[in-house]
Amino acid sequence: MWDIFLDAELFNKWVKIMTIRERIESGKLFTGCCEGLLEDRADCERIIHQLNLTTPEQSLERTQLLNKLFGKETGVELELPFYCCYGYNITIGEGVYINFNCSFLDNGKIIIGEKVLFGPAVTITTIGHPIAADKRKYMYTAPVVIENNCWIGAGVTICPGVTIGENTVIGAGSVVVKDIPSNCVAVGNPCRVVREIDDNDEKYYFNGRIIDAEDLKEEARLHNIE
Repeated sequence: MWDIFLDAELFNKWVKIMTIRERIESGKLFTGCCEGLLEDRADCERIIHQLNLTTPEQSLERTQLLNKLFGKETGVELELPFYCCYGYNITIGEGVYINFNCSFLDNGKIIIGEKVLFGPAVTITTIGHPIAADKRKYMYTAPVVIENNCWIGAGVTICPGVTIGENTVIGAGSVVVKDIPSNCVAVGNPCRVVREIDDNDEKYYFNGRIIDAEDLKEEARLHNIE
């Protein structure tokens, strides 16, 4: 019966051996020092370094570096500096704006929908460690999902495993440790829903200031002045 172990593929299936990347994907404990992970992080660090040294006049070079960082073309509008671990674990939808000094710890997957706005100094982390001191050398990942049309305020921290529903606003300085539903305003540490987005939000934008259609037309006109 032990002849089965002569076939490495059958043996791996029988004992359910996983690669380190499969362990990371599945949320198991891991140490990220094999299977090319160190080299991937070093490659990402080099791209990030080049990107953060570019000037506003180097828009084409910035676009090329961003495409290389994320592994595909992206229309993201990104202010520098920016930091991440791998780049290829981040998926970004159309019309996304990322303000300066944001850090995305993408050891696990980060999925960002369309027209998401990030204020400055936002941290997304997909990685954690066991609480027990003698086990903290190990890591685990849990994906972060931010759905379409969200606004993530300045200084927000989003923790592993969190999903933020579409259209939702996360107030500045919040620490998001659990899922936040769609169409609401949530703030605090830990972040909690304080209210739903309602009809008043279509009428007012800040402290009773009215959203006026004619005023918005005037604002649009200014963009057309040559």
